[in-house]
Amino acid sequence: MMDHFREDVVIKKNRIMDEIAYYLSAFIMVVSAIFAMMELQGLLTMVMQGGFSLMDIIMFLISAGVAVLLFLFRDRLRTEYEYTFTNGTLDFAQVYNNKKRKSLGSLKVNNVDAFGKVSSGSFHRYISMPNVKQERWFLNRDAELYYFFFQKDGNKRMIIFEPQPEMVEYILSYLPYGAKQEN
Repeated sequence: MMDHFREDVVIKKNRIMDEIAYYLSAFIMVVSAIFAMMELQGLLTMVMQGGFSLMDIIMFLISAGVAVLLFLFRDRLRTEYEYTFTNGTLDFAQVYNNKKRKSLGSLKVNNVDAFGKVSSGSFHRYISMPNVKQERWFLNRDAELYYFFFQKDGNKRMIIFEPQPEMVEYILSYLPYGAKQEN
């Protein structure tokens, strides 16, 4: 028997603003770090002379905090999603700046209650149910979006994502009877 394997990587189609924000945040991070170092040097000089200013401490903490936060979170401006389908199991991951990978979870396609396009009426029927937890693992709102609806541990869950047509064909071949929604 031949394995069914497919991997889709979803990137944002219009990345101009994200790229500008990424490089702007890198610039602000460096400037904040330099300013924090200058403030620290000034604080150390004042402490050696027997006093210090509360304003200088606040300025140091703010500039150092901005530099650290931008260092930790600017890679999120370059987010991609990865969908890996292997013989009926779909793995979801979020990738930051092609460096950091965060696993979002796995789903056995034969355990879902419904699968279909977000543009269908069935999506609106499931999304309007009370207590449905949504996972939005897509980047392009204008893409052909699909959803999975399933129940896990008594909780209603929905995953919205943007697979390629080839992956949709693999998913359809593993769906349980009646799970494909078209209306």
